[in-house]
Amino acid sequence: MALSPPLPSFRLDGKRALITGGGRGIGAAGAAIFAQAGAAVTLCARSAKEVEAKAAEIRAAGFEADSFVLDVTDTAAVVREIAARGTFDILLNNAGANRIRAITEVTEADYDAVLNLNLKAALFVGQAVAKGLLDAGRPGSIINVSSQMGLTGGGGRSLYSASKWGLEGLTKCMAIDLAPNGIRVNTICPTFIDTALTRPILETPGTRDYVLSRIKLGRLGRMDELSGALLLLASDASTLMTGSSLVVDGGWTSG
Repeated sequence: MALSPPLPSFRLDGKRALITGGGRGIGAAGAAIFAQAGAAVTLCARSAKEVEAKAAEIRAAGFEADSFVLDVTDTAAVVREIAARGTFDILLNNAGANRIRAITEVTEADYDAVLNLNLKAALFVGQAVAKGLLDAGRPGSIINVSSQMGLTGGGGRSLYSASKWGLEGLTKCMAIDLAPNGIRVNTICPTFIDTALTRPILETPGTRDYVLSRIKLGRLGRMDELSGALLLLASDASTLMTGSSLVVDGGWTSG
């Protein structure tokens, strides 16, 4: 006799997933996880070499993946290229950047570089995917990659934190607008993950000790520790979650 409720399904069979910033870091990890769960994944980034290498790696493992070049800060290209590739059921809205500056050193060029990529581009990529789902009359899941810095602040992080706080607000508004159509929108908020991108930051004198003092588990996160959260948000296991922030921060924001 079957028990009720049944175990949730984390499978993504028959679904198509778009991953921005897919050549490295969280984007590359998310693409690999979604592919293993059965999705056909499409990776995009400004670097053709990186995204095609990751797509080839996924294909070599026996899963479905392709890639294309896209600068997500080019809104016209975003609209054109996403529409040309049909409907995506899942979006991992991951492309982002950081410029660590004391508030007295921030320039207008710094502001434009970080906010245009982390917030403006995230809005219009999400809009393009949502429009495809609306036109097809299909539900979907949009995952905006935020940060623990979208819930708190930090020295030198004014631009990054502002962009991620903005992304948190944008996500809640997107969730409200799209909920009647079954399109869910959530964020994932990681702490410092041990990657090639974070290591130079952590090598700054005093930074590693400060970071480890704030992460209550006392260590950096591993990329595989984001896999469960990403798969939860992408799959039907989270059909009642929208407008939420899934915090994976080792306790950083707990106090």
